[in-house]
Amino acid sequence: MSILETRSLYSGYGKIKVLFDVNFKVEDRKITVVVGPNGAGKTTLLNSIMGLATIHSGDIFYEGRKITSLPPYKIAKMGIAYLPQMGNVLSELTVEENLRIAGYLLPMKEIKERTKEILEFFPVLKEFVDRKAGTLSGGERRMLAIGMALMRRPKILLLDEMSTDLAPILVKKVMEKVVQLRDELGLTIVMVEQVAKKALEIGDKAYLLVSGTIRFEGNSGELLSHPELAKLYLGIAGR
Repeated sequence: MSILETRSLYSGYGKIKVLFDVNFKVEDRKITVVVGPNGAGKTTLLNSIMGLATIHSGDIFYEGRKITSLPPYKIAKMGIAYLPQMGNVLSELTVEENLRIAGYLLPMKEIKERTKEILEFFPVLKEFVDRKAGTLSGGERRMLAIGMALMRRPKILLLDEMSTDLAPILVKKVMEKVVQLRDELGLTIVMVEQVAKKALEIGDKAYLLVSGTIRFEGNSGELLSHPELAKLYLGIAGR
C-alpha cells in the first residue's frame, strides 16, 4: 500500500527544472532507496515532497491527500520528518537540548517521555546526553539528527545522504539503525544515498534517478545485481 507518491512530477528551483515526469511510490513501513549519480535530482525529490522546491506540474499525495506545494511546516505536522544532509543538529547545544528543541511544540511531560525513549533507542547518545553536539563524532551526530526527527513521532522519515563523510564502520551502524526504525518502530523510510550498495542491501524498493528521470523502479536486490545499471550509474559490479 502506497503511503506517499508523486504523479507526473516536474519540479526544480525557480524556472529551472530538475525532475521530469517522476512517478514515485513509497510503501507503508518499507525502506525505499533512491540512488543515482551526482546531480541526478535525488535531493530535489525530497525537497519537492517537503515543499522546498518549485513544483512546475504534477502532484504529490500523502495518505491519499494532495499535499502539492503545501508549506513545509504543514507537511511536517502531517507526520513527515526530513533530515537534510547537512546542518541537522545544533552544535552549541547539548544532546538533550537538541532533543528538547526538536519537540518544542509538545507538552513538557511528553518531551521528557520522548527524550527518554529516544535515548534508550540510541544508547550511545545516552552516554553523551550532556555533551555539546559539536563534540560528537559524525556517526553520533547522525544518530542525534534521527533522534530529533523522532521526537514528534513521524510516520515517514526522509533521509538525505546519512552516510556523508562517515567511515565504513559508521555507515554500517547507521544503516543498522535505519533497519531498526522500520522493524521495531514501524516507520516508513525514504533514503537518498550516494553509498548505493549499502543502502540497496537494506532497502525493500529502489529507484534509480538519472538526469532527473527514473531509469529503474523495483526491488532493491534487483538493482543491486543488475549487470548494466549498477555498474554504469552506481559503480557496483553486477553479481
